[in-house]
Amino acid sequence: MNTFTYIFIAALIASYGLQFWLSARQKRHVAEHRNQVPPAFSSRVSLAAHQKAADYTITKSQLHDVDSVVGMVFLLALTLGGGISLIFDFWGTFAWSDLVTSLSAIASIVVLMSLVELPFSLYQTFVIEERFGFNKNTLPQFFKDQAISMTLSIAIGMPILALLLWIMDSIGELWWLYAWAVIISFSLLMSWLFPTVIAPLFNKFTPMEEGALKQRIQGLLQRCGFNSQGIFIMDGSRRSGHGNAYFTGLGNNKRIVFFDTLVNSLEEEELEAVLAHELGHFKCKHVIKMLVTSSIMTLVGFAVLGWLIHEDWFFLGLGVETPSNAIALLLFVLVSPVFTSFMQPVSAYFQRKFEFEADDFATQHAQGTKMISGLVKLYEENASTLTPDPLYSAFHYSHPPAAIRIAHIEETMQSLA
Repeated sequence: MNTFTYIFIAALIASYGLQFWLSARQKRHVAEHRNQVPPAFSSRVSLAAHQKAADYTITKSQLHDVDSVVGMVFLLALTLGGGISLIFDFWGTFAWSDLVTSLSAIASIVVLMSLVELPFSLYQTFVIEERFGFNKNTLPQFFKDQAISMTLSIAIGMPILALLLWIMDSIGELWWLYAWAVIISFSLLMSWLFPTVIAPLFNKFTPMEEGALKQRIQGLLQRCGFNSQGIFIMDGSRRSGHGNAYFTGLGNNKRIVFFDTLVNSLEEEELEAVLAHELGHFKCKHVIKMLVTSSIMTLVGFAVLGWLIHEDWFFLGLGVETPSNAIALLLFVLVSPVFTSFMQPVSAYFQRKFEFEADDFATQHAQGTKMISGLVKLYEENASTLTPDPLYSAFHYSHPPAAIRIAHIEETMQSLA
């Protein structure tokens, strides 16, 4: 072990220790407020629904804690335990080319990680979601989704990985700049293709029928100056009772998507307000800002990897005695979250800021009262806790807590009156 080994262990303990402490705070805070609906929601949410949300939140947190422990142990096994070296050495015995050997080794590790995560996904879907009345999935459908995901990972991910490894081996000192350009281009392409190519592999998307709801939504789109390639209803109820709405795609390939569960639970005015919120993200250029930020962070990440790849202490400190570009890339992807997890509050802060701005936009272009009533229904039907721990939510919530968010909408309504 070298100095970086101790730095890694310290960062690992600090990162996971922080997450477990925050999780304990969340569970305790939610449990302490389980028996009383917050005053702001007392006339809107029943005690039974509030308690269901509390129990659902605590149960999911408990599973996540176990998942985190297993993930930490697996990470240590791959790095300091020598797992990565063993797997690369195994594939090296076949005397294939360096590229094929590296691809095989990385693919093996990805499959192992998926297998480790599989029991938790099964338990989440068929035990927790079933217990709280959300699961509509079946085992055949679940494993079909897994098979499609794995096939896509192989068909799309492996060629991109092969290209990245070729760039790392062939381009020279500035390989990381070319690799960054490839990743960004690929991400933009996938964002453009997702609505029409990827998403239909998992769900059925039906154009919204003509009627009052479609006319209302089209009127909203015209007021907001938003062009899309259609309004679609997704069969989310085939797998889950949770509801949602989103717009997806880039350029001229944008789609508006409503879960069928959402359409069945909200009134037309509430659906209009929820969609106005989603359009707010577009009109406030949040998508562009997030793409730019992600691009910059990815560039910084590749630049750091471009430096680390030449440092023996990086490999030796993480249990690897025979360095290679492929191993460097794998180690960086596996280990960097340990060091960047402390930046979560910064990321969450800006995400919540964007949500406030989108709510402001929605309140200006739809009925604020319907926005509130629609959100309350979503919180209740999705069993989202109304009483999260403030510190936990500061780290993990991309959306403002319910009470804060609704209070903000009410203030915006007053300012517009």
